[in-house]
Amino acid sequence: MTDFSVLAERASALLEAHHQDRPIVLPTVWDAWSARAMVGSGFEALSIGSHPLADSVGSADGEVMSLSQALAGIARVCGSVDVPVTADLESGYDTEAPDLIAGLLEAGAVGVNIEDTVHSEGRLRSAEEHAEYIGDLRRAAEAQRVHVVINARTDVFKNPGDFADTTAEAIHRLNLCAEAGADSVYPVRLPDTETLKTVLSQVTLPLNVTAHPVKGAVPDELDLSQLQDLGVKRVTFGPLLQATMHDYFAEFTRNWH
Repeated sequence: MTDFSVLAERASALLEAHHQDRPIVLPTVWDAWSARAMVGSGFEALSIGSHPLADSVGSADGEVMSLSQALAGIARVCGSVDVPVTADLESGYDTEAPDLIAGLLEAGAVGVNIEDTVHSEGRLRSAEEHAEYIGDLRRAAEAQRVHVVINARTDVFKNPGDFADTTAEAIHRLNLCAEAGADSVYPVRLPDTETLKTVLSQVTLPLNVTAHPVKGAVPDELDLSQLQDLGVKRVTFGPLLQATMHDYFAEFTRNWH
């Protein structure tokens, strides 16, 4: 049976970590082994990425893996560690917010990443549509009495479409999500540090960036101290931790073939 008091405590700890001087680094894991390894390395909270989780079960990113598969994978991770875990549920799998939040909490996660790419339709949500869904998720979490930490992601830089000014569009979307109840915001595929600075100057919530665990933060290989100086509050690895490990396999085993 799910212990909602424990989940509420973990959610509160995860939220608080977004408001400290040093950015919270949430290494992106995909199974019980990687989760235990990262906690053993000293990390006090984790993220689960949809891409590496899908890879771990022989599927593909973009909601090719079913929601039930995703939630089962999230449950395996959360059941293996005693730290707060946030999970990427892509665009929400065309699922009503109360059902998505119920499934997330039942799996043991206390944060969720939601993007504005609707994979089943191959389109971006409108700014208003995405903010509305974020608001629905906030209300659903409140109904469960757990402050699920909502990371609102926009893919405008990844899929610019016909936007005349992608930076302005991303900022507009992120601020609408903030008003709707998000706790942090995530503009993926930022093109350069100057754009990152512009976004940071015009959003009110903690901002998430993607980092390569060896090379630094995308796109300009910024290290943790540089990100802190800029005002970044949250760092995740996306699929890059898993991919980096894959790159080393040949080196580890070169004497055996």
